[in-house]
Amino acid sequence: MRLAAYMKTLMSHILAAMAPRHDGAIFPNAPLWPLAPACWHGRDEHDRATMTDPIFKTSAEDAPRRSLDSEGRLDLIGLSREEMAEAFAELGEKSFRVKQVWLWLYNRGVTTIDEMTNLSKPLRDRMQERFFISRPQVSREQTSVDSTRKWLLRFGDRNEAETVYIPDPDEERGAVCISTQVGCTLTCRFCHTGTQKLVRNLTAAEIVGQFLIARDSYGEWPTPNETGRLLSNVVVMGMGEPLFNYDATVNALKILTDPDGISLSKRRVTLSTSGVVPRMYDLGRDVGVNLAISLHAATDDVRSEIMPINKKWPLKELMQACRDYPGATNARRITFEYIMLKGVNDSDADARQLARMVKGIPCKFNLLPFNPWPGSTLECSDWARIERFSDVLAGLGYSAPIRTPRGRDILAACGQLKSDSQRERKARGLAADASLVGVLPETSAPATPAA
Repeated sequence: MRLAAYMKTLMSHILAAMAPRHDGAIFPNAPLWPLAPACWHGRDEHDRATMTDPIFKTSAEDAPRRSLDSEGRLDLIGLSREEMAEAFAELGEKSFRVKQVWLWLYNRGVTTIDEMTNLSKPLRDRMQERFFISRPQVSREQTSVDSTRKWLLRFGDRNEAETVYIPDPDEERGAVCISTQVGCTLTCRFCHTGTQKLVRNLTAAEIVGQFLIARDSYGEWPTPNETGRLLSNVVVMGMGEPLFNYDATVNALKILTDPDGISLSKRRVTLSTSGVVPRMYDLGRDVGVNLAISLHAATDDVRSEIMPINKKWPLKELMQACRDYPGATNARRITFEYIMLKGVNDSDADARQLARMVKGIPCKFNLLPFNPWPGSTLECSDWARIERFSDVLAGLGYSAPIRTPRGRDILAACGQLKSDSQRERKARGLAADASLVGVLPETSAPATPAA
């Protein structure tokens, strides 16, 4: 059965390698997942074998590192500084151009090359022949009664993912919740995204593009100083498991935290993982952003039932990776996210077991009332039970605030995100007209704020 799944996946990637890719790009030499990447940072051979298991589809290789449009131009969004320097060297330009362009893209938020007015007109003309600036297309924008805002974003291949702005109830700021995959390979029972099969990983440009769209929507250009930001935080807690799309996610986070552009402090960025243990070690070394763990159970039996990934990396391994995470201190504690499910994980005994399990880890808990979604069979714990659970943890020395659900009325709350994109079963993309799958033209206007 597993061999059949492997061959089916391999064949789909052979077809994908031959077809025009999203953003109109064509990659005749695209690597064929699930062949192992050339370089692994995994802890051991077991981790490497696990990470290439077809069941978990962990490779980011179906998302091209560079995106080309239908005219063969390179997308400037999502390039690292090194990649951008290489692209300008091919144009015969010096490396100092990188900082100039970087500031225009990520500090000023321009959407056309012509807006880069400190570059000469001849250079801009040459750049327009070689490069473009992408933005996802806003298919739908919704604003909740509590001011939470959600965007359904369409990418070049017409696949869609959701992004949410979550305002702070007490301050004039908030967090942008970004997605890293279209759909999800995991099937967590409490999560709406888990009912949507994984379509593909997002590129670094598409991940960064979600934050750019949020800034466009709120008019937050140029980049304000630290104290004047409305979009002050990023939480990588949207659709998908970010550590199953590791390279693109890390590249995007490096762009978001680069001091010459968007300039988010790493203390303002939190990545949430369901527990991809080998990549947690890599994340701490490569980026060092805040870490959140989708925990949701105090025992392996319960966690494996509601989160199948626990069968691969059980709680003992997950807790050790948390203890080893670089930079975890009382000042930068790991957050354990815990959805309160009636009769499943909400007893006093569960709370006491949690405290025993995390002993020695600088951490806090976020207790999340379960947010129902169409077709879900689970129930949220009663409010009195949630408060009791919080009190038990507090009595044992752990901060355990109850998070107020935001954006429930527009299905924007934790665990409610989903798009209608489905994985292509046939090779109809082979005959797709590139003009129909090209990225949004760089002349398109940014989304306007909702009234």
